[in-house]
Amino acid sequence: MFRLWGKIIQNNHLLKDIVIEDGSDDTRTHKVFHALDEICYHFDLAKPIWLDANVNEFKRHKKTRFSKDNFVESIDFDYLEIHIIDED
Repeated sequence: MFRLWGKIIQNNHLLKDIVIEDGSDDTRTHKVFHALDEICYHFDLAKPIWLDANVNEFKRHKKTRFSKDNFVESIDFDYLEIHIIDED
């Protein structure tokens, strides 16, 4: 089972979090994008833009942070972090 944890952080405090599970046979990339879409829908956020730094960090550590620079609209928190917590 693939599980992705999404967290909204402000002032080093966890404001909201959700875990998205995906048992499909999709590729890892599709699972990540699908889970991120669900996280953004749940938190009522616009989808963040993946910058090169996010891609590199995600490849290396299985997690990344999306700050105000990744969103077209303004956000009222410091960052959204996604983290793979379980992979098949």
